Amino acid sequence: MSAAKGNVVGNFEDKYASKNPLARMLVHGFLDAVTELLVLAQPGGKTILEVGCGEGKLADHLVRNVPEPARYLATDLSLERLVPNLDPRVETGRASVHSLPFATDSFDIVVCCEVLEHVDDPGGGLAELARVARERVLISTPWEPTWRLMNMARGKYLRSLGNTPGHVQHFTRRELEQLAARWLGIHAVRRPLPWTVILGEPID
Repeated sequence: MSAAKGNVVGNFEDKYASKNPLARMLVHGFLDAVTELLVLAQPGGKTILEVGCGEGKLADHLVRNVPEPARYLATDLSLERLVPNLDPRVETGRASVHSLPFATDSFDIVVCCEVLEHVDDPGGGLAELARVARERVLISTPWEPTWRLMNMARGKYLRSLGNTPGHVQHFTRRELEQLAARWLGIHAVRRPLPWTVILGEPID
């Protein structure tokens, strides 16, 4: 979850809690891809900032499945949706991707998954992510138009042609890579259906 112009616009369907076997398989693939790329960033002993953490479930998964970072700070505009019993290694705080309250190069690694599709200015948000990252930035968005087609196939959001509520940007894989390349030297890309996940190094 994140925001456009300061307003919470996130999708409130909890993909991590789905009981649908196919949905669970897809989310497992997404988590595997994000975890793999974070491991490539060598998080052990480093500081990690997550922007747009939503319920905190991705943060909880990552701190349990990657070499232990020195610090993991998970942020969002609102922390009201955080699940109870987060791993105690996960710190939490409030922040907006549009204006992160951190100095330049404050964190070794910045993670921002399922956020840029929710904001009016994804380029400005990505610039902020790159500004506060010393070494690596890891981002993901849904892969369009496949995301919307899959929503329609399961009978969801038909009046909006499959568009998930709160999605104001729609990235093909090529479009996300082109946007990322404006601020990041891309190191690796993973394409778990139906997402695109990118690991890059901030460009000076």
